[in-house]
Amino acid sequence: MNSTRELQPERGWVHAAAPRLRPPPPSERGLLFRSVTGGARLFGRKELPDLFPVFHINRRLFWPWLFFASRLMPGGRLKAKEREKIILRTGWNCRCRYEWGQHVEIGLGVGLSDQDILRVSKGPAHAADDRERALLLACDDMAREQCISSDSWAALAAHYSEPLLIEITILIGHYQMVAGFLNSTGIALEPAIEQQLQEFHRRLGMS
Repeated sequence: MNSTRELQPERGWVHAAAPRLRPPPPSERGLLFRSVTGGARLFGRKELPDLFPVFHINRRLFWPWLFFASRLMPGGRLKAKEREKIILRTGWNCRCRYEWGQHVEIGLGVGLSDQDILRVSKGPAHAADDRERALLLACDDMAREQCISSDSWAALAAHYSEPLLIEITILIGHYQMVAGFLNSTGIALEPAIEQQLQEFHRRLGMS
């Protein structure tokens, strides 16, 4: 359900009018894929998000991507709260409701508050401090110009080492790519995540 009173970008969410790819049934996913579904427990879930079985339709790309993505999350070197702020802002900028909804749930799980997430949606001008502002500015620069500006880079460099500057840049770009895939394939939020997103809206007094 996509409530008209939910938190959403100025131009709304964007996605295919109907799902173009659907998760194959478990019996068609292969033994190796089924063996990695235990990774869902890292996020307190019984099943992996539908993104994974849909992407697994192209197994040649799925397995290298999974290894790469795991080096950013959960295996990255950024603090989990900072990582989630970056992903949330990127999902917001890409107008990707699936990415946003998944990471509202994950963000809350790593300790972000409802107000932290609301602040991320409002952008750099509402950041809690210079460190958060630098992260959100970088996300916005990448969405707008596909390049972090000199001023935003300097703001990041005041807080992060060169290896982390690389990680931040790649993290933003990676989740822009994932958002484009999600928007284009029309994957819908799983019912349990949809319910948590609606509960988040209710706590904000929006539904």
